[in-house]
Amino acid sequence: MAHVPVFLLDEHQVVRPGELGSVEEMTAAADRLGLDVRVVQLDGQFRCGGSRAYETWVLRLLGLEPDGPMPWEGDEHFDVRLADSPDELERQLAEQQGGGYSARMSAGYCWPWGDTRPDGTRVDDVVIGGWRRPWNKDTSAGGAPGGPFWSSDPAGFGQVGCVCTAQGFECDWSGVILGPDLVWRGDRWVAQPGRSFDTAVKRAPVGEFDSAVSNTYKVLLTRGMLGSLLYSTDPETQ
Repeated sequence: MAHVPVFLLDEHQVVRPGELGSVEEMTAAADRLGLDVRVVQLDGQFRCGGSRAYETWVLRLLGLEPDGPMPWEGDEHFDVRLADSPDELERQLAEQQGGGYSARMSAGYCWPWGDTRPDGTRVDDVVIGGWRRPWNKDTSAGGAPGGPFWSSDPAGFGQVGCVCTAQGFECDWSGVILGPDLVWRGDRWVAQPGRSFDTAVKRAPVGEFDSAVSNTYKVLLTRGMLGSLLYSTDPETQ
């Protein structure tokens, strides 16, 4: 056993009920064992092109830091765009991928997860109007990679990633679809468990669901290294 264990924590990456990962929880556990704890704030930012402005913008947008959402004023290190439709979001990502950059689209878990057909083709799970795309799947089929390779195999582009496959990975350009599980009403976010298809999360107490879904979108919105494209299925939120 190590004399000095080191834990790297991001408290906003707790996306499922029961997951542990807060400084308070770990400090309490150490206190019960009579161990000293030293908390070191790591201020360097290497995701999102190193843009501290974008990281702060996302945290305030989602209510994970105080003072509420603020306008995006731009950053030479990172590009933020609002897509008018899922078709437009995918088209812009395809242009970036065609230019030699990596690009992926992901979404909140607001659509059912279908099985792969016997012939290896994917069910179009994510349906927004006339736009239809499959979730990424656990295993490779029909020329598309399985979940572990969705973010790295170029053939994963046509699938929609979820937080389980996006967490821990980056791409140059990230497109994020905000589903109806988190919508803006008046002057605040409203989490809607009834619009989620993540059974483990939607059964959580309201406060835990709110926190999990906000953290989920924080993870998805910080996967890009050069830019993010956003689209919400909800008109008021968009």
